[in-house]
Amino acid sequence: MKVALGGVVMDARQAVISIYDHGFLYGLGLFETFRTYGGRAYLLDRHLRRLEAGCLSLGIRYKADQSALEASIAELLHANELKDGYVRLTVTAGDGGLGLPTGDYEQPQELILMKPLPPYQAALYEHGRELRLLHTKRNTPEGEIRLKSLHYMNNIIAKRELAASDASPGAEGLMLSGDGLLTEGIVSNLFFAQDGVIRTPAVDTGILPGITRERVLELARAAGFQVEEGHYSWKQLLGADEIWLTGSVQELVPVTRLSGTDGTQVQVGKGTGAGIGVGYETARNAAKLEPEAEAGTVAGPITRQLLMAYRSDTMRSK
Repeated sequence: MKVALGGVVMDARQAVISIYDHGFLYGLGLFETFRTYGGRAYLLDRHLRRLEAGCLSLGIRYKADQSALEASIAELLHANELKDGYVRLTVTAGDGGLGLPTGDYEQPQELILMKPLPPYQAALYEHGRELRLLHTKRNTPEGEIRLKSLHYMNNIIAKRELAASDASPGAEGLMLSGDGLLTEGIVSNLFFAQDGVIRTPAVDTGILPGITRERVLELARAAGFQVEEGHYSWKQLLGADEIWLTGSVQELVPVTRLSGTDGTQVQVGKGTGAGIGVGYETARNAAKLEPEAEAGTVAGPITRQLLMAYRSDTMRSK
């Protein structure tokens, strides 16, 4: 595959960074993952704002050149013979020698990696996936808010726990905070709907303030839904009418099964929509669900409505 290092497109085998780069030595660096639609990176400006803000907080002097990055992404798509792709933009602190400096990093490294998007799975968006509660706890952010940092050990440990379990193929793992609050998935943010209200864990639970999460919150409010960001428990999630996960590559993915740490499974939703509250039937009609398409067996109406709104938004952004 071709990559872009410092704005220069080259073969991945030719890309070299210093062994003294503090991204390598100490995990001091940040990254963004996103995808393209029709060759254009969706919500790139938001990803870059988050990246720049994070770099500033770490003393990494990085200023993104959006036009240059868009050109590099287009060149990489062409060089890798891809119509659209999964993109990872990484900024490392750069060469800092051995030791922990207190000054700013003046020469960060910028690296763009790309790979094909995963095959589209219609069944995933129709019938959803399993969400497995993990023993692994979400670690506490090092700073005021969680950064999308190169220090990814917590996520890797969680991923290994999920892989070693009897969870179904394609399942996502869910981590709680140290005090037992819902946080997020291994590579996703969490949403659930109950009695017509959309809820998602607040940023102060230690979650990554995801870009897709942010946009879905905006789309939900624009559609007239009541939205809350707060502190929630696993017990509350078990009573949800709908659950979905968000991420830049897979968009909004419904969850139709919850599994506890002991493997006990619970079907998501009440199955009839009875008593689910204001907004349920409106969403059901907007999502064009058939009468037999009930929660717990397929994606719920709110999830579907927001997924359609999100995909429409990606088309408008081209």
